[in-house]
Amino acid sequence: MEPTTRPPKSSPADDNPVRSQRWFARRERTPGDCDGDGPAATHLPVLLTVDEAAAFLRTTRRAIYAMVERLQLPGVIRIRRRVLLRADALLHWLDQKRASSPKE
Repeated sequence: MEPTTRPPKSSPADDNPVRSQRWFARRERTPGDCDGDGPAATHLPVLLTVDEAAAFLRTTRRAIYAMVERLQLPGVIRIRRRVLLRADALLHWLDQKRASSPKE
């Protein structure tokens, strides 16, 4: 049998990146995921990678590495060359940085 060098041809629905992203987003959200904290409850791992932290803060990997280098982010854990961030420290830091809304 001859080895193939490229993956099998995907269906036309998989070629649309937006459609596949929506599918994965729906797949990740299941009714059993809610723990009573409301629909905005976020389930994060204990330690976040730089990519996960960048996605969570809606910024780039480069910005995360710059903030780590300048000691601007809390909960940074370095294991050899790997940089991890404690999710609870990051959430607490965000809560402190939050601007108070004006009361009407």
